[in-house]
Amino acid sequence: MKEWMKKLVWVVLFVLGTAVLAACGGQSGGGDPAATVERYLQAKVKSDETTIRSLICSEMEQFAEREIRTFDSVQDVTIEDMVCTDTGNGRVACTGVIKALYGTEQTEFQLTNYRVVQEDGEWKWCGETP
Repeated sequence: MKEWMKKLVWVVLFVLGTAVLAACGGQSGGGDPAATVERYLQAKVKSDETTIRSLICSEMEQFAEREIRTFDSVQDVTIEDMVCTDTGNGRVACTGVIKALYGTEQTEFQLTNYRVVQEDGEWKWCGETP
């Protein structure tokens, strides 16, 4: 094979490799925003401080204790039928319900829409959004 053809093959391979890497990097890492919200909500109903602190955005850190203690006085709390979907633009829409038993009273909290942001290459939960 002639020298110029070898160089051409390498250039083509380089361009194709770069294109593939660029296509894979559409979101700058950090996984799935919807999965982050699901993990956050599961941690919240369990009062899992470590997980909540790892998934909360810096803007909401001042409210971390509130988020951690939300269900402290609840005898039984579960999430049912949770499905979260990344709707783009830093928004995640969730359906399902959190059921909490306060004494003898069952209370339901509908899951809603949440804001997520990327910090340090990871998606972070950043509160509810309309």
